[in-house]
Formats: sequence, structure tokens, C-alpha cells
Amino acid sequence: PLSSALLPNGLGFCACAPQRLASEPMQKHLYILTGASRGMGLAIAEQLLHPEHVLICISRNANQALATSADQAQTSLRQWRHDLSDGQGPSERLGLWLTKQGPTPWASATLINNAGMIPPIEPLSHAKPQDLAQALRVGLEAPMQLCAAFLGATESWGMPRKVLNISSGLGRYAMASQAGYCAAKAGMDHFTRCMALDEALRPHGAKVCSLAPGVIDTDMQVQLRGAASEAFPDQSKFLQLKAQGQLSSPGQAAEQVLRFLARPDFGREPVADVRG
Repeated sequence: PLSSALLPNGLGFCACAPQRLASEPMQKHLYILTGASRGMGLAIAEQLLHPEHVLICISRNANQALATSADQAQTSLRQWRHDLSDGQGPSERLGLWLTKQGPTPWASATLINNAGMIPPIEPLSHAKPQDLAQALRVGLEAPMQLCAAFLGATESWGMPRKVLNISSGLGRYAMASQAGYCAAKAGMDHFTRCMALDEALRPHGAKVCSLAPGVIDTDMQVQLRGAASEAFPDQSKFLQLKAQGQLSSPGQAAEQVLRFLARPDFGREPVADVRG
């Protein structure tokens, strides 16, 4: 896990914070994270395990190993099982839960939209409507709905609030046979720009950013390397990245993402890349 020294005001801890009386309740830092059951999302969740955190993970499947680690780290963990191809259910649940909790328990509140998926790798002319719909629902519609629920329910909260949307370089650079994924990430980047404009007008507006996390050795990379070369002209590039050791591990990528989230200038640019 990240050292507390890496987590400044608004995300983690501050060494200069006043001491609390023994009878005074401890305010905790709230994190809501999607896609936490595997890959970089799981690594982010593992690195957020700390007694002063409350972590809500929203994924299609729960992760028992994460639950065990949370118990050992004395972290309050909730795993909400939702298929994010229907974002209405989890976003409504989140909004209601936040409204019920109110601002009192929290020192900060952060939403991390990490979940995403690559539809079958093929030219758009071969794509099935249901595959495109699912990719856009998971990668664009659900994050937008969750952002709306989070920001709406916490609008009057005075503590630091952040939204980190995990984007991709493919949201900024077109690639053949990747129309669905590229469109979802490009949409994420642009609605984050709109969110930033909205929040800048509010007295306690949230800091928001859509961040490309670099190239990570996850199941998505396996899917890209295993695609048929005749359907995916860029397959060889992904094979080379693996062969040349240019992929970050999920743990390395998670640490870079959380370091970026902890930066004092987080949100200065609404669209960014962890690589600078």
C-alpha cells in the first residue's frame, strides 16, 4: 500500500492535521471504485486498504481475497455486485447511499471510474449491435451516470471531493478495429471536460480528471495480442510491447495512478496522461 506520506489533503492523510480527542469520532476518507475485481482495478483497491479509509467497490463479481486483505488491514470494505452494462442500478444505489450517509463521517470523498471493456476486435462494419452497446454502456454510460450520482449527492459537502476517470490513449488516438473502445474513452475524456467546467462554477466544486494510465499488462492486453492479425492491423505493436518489456504491471500502474490522484494540482487539467 502507498505510504501515508504520499497522500495529501483531499485524498489521504496530512501530518499536520490536528490531533483528535479520544472521544471524538474519526472522519474517514471515502473511495468508490469500479472494476475492482481484477487487473489494475484490483491493484488500486489493494493499495487503498487502510484503517482510515472506507472503500466501496462496484464490480460484476466480488473478490474474496480482497475481502480477506481488507479484514487484515482493518479497512471498511463494501463490495457491491453490479453489471455495469446497466449503470442505472448502481448509480441510483450510490446516490441513495451517499445521501443517507451525509458529509459528517468523511474527511474526503473520491470516485474512481476504472471499469471498461473491449468489444470483439474487428472493423466497425463487422461489429454486432449488442457488442457495441455493451462496450459503450460499460465504458461511457455507466461512468457518466455514476459521476452524476456522486456529484449530485455530495454537491453541498464542504470537504475535498475528487473524480478520477480512467481513460486510455485510445481515447485520443484512433486505431483500426477499435471503434467501440476508442469512442467510449473519447466520450469519457470529453464529458470530464464538461464536468470540470460545471464544478469550477461551484463554491466547493469537485476536482476531476480523465487520466490515461499507460500501457498495462492486463487481460485487455491479452485480448489485443490474441486478435487475428487480418482483423487487427496493430496486433504486432502489442506483441512487441510485451516482448520488449514495455508493459507496466497492474500494481505499478495502480501506484502511478494513485500518485497522480494525490498530486496537489490534481484536476488542473481535466484530461491528462500519467506519463506526462
